[in-house]
Amino acid sequence: MHRRRSFIAMAGSALVFLSGKARATAPAKMTVYKDPNCGCCHEWAKAMAEAGYSVDLHNTDDLAAVKARLRVPAEMEGCHTAAVEEYYLEGHVPLEAVQRLLRERPPIRGLSVPGMPSGSLGMGVDPAAVYDVYAIPSGTGAPYVFMEVRPRKA
Repeated sequence: MHRRRSFIAMAGSALVFLSGKARATAPAKMTVYKDPNCGCCHEWAKAMAEAGYSVDLHNTDDLAAVKARLRVPAEMEGCHTAAVEEYYLEGHVPLEAVQRLLRERPPIRGLSVPGMPSGSLGMGVDPAAVYDVYAIPSGTGAPYVFMEVRPRKA
């Protein structure tokens, strides 16, 4: 009887451990809202999927409504808008910034790469690309630089 209880307790512990581990390694779900005719948005979403995110693409002719609902400041608007967990990603936010955001979980609404900088993720390869990734605060306050993208030194 003692062996049977030990086995049941051990099996139960293993199931709890494994289910927790599965939850921890499950890919984050990301919803990407984009113009149906935009190729660079598709490339950005494809890169996120290749990095392990579970990407759900939504083509829309009304990106302005999505940006308004998420309260993206007009001066921070980019090409497309994505939602991942409690954050938004506006424009061509690089993978490294998304990973840092989800690892550190700062108290912000989201990240933005305004406009469509050449060499940003989805906008072609440019080793000399220079642009900033901005954090959009949850409360009051101006957006601030979350990450600088600069050429890598050899």
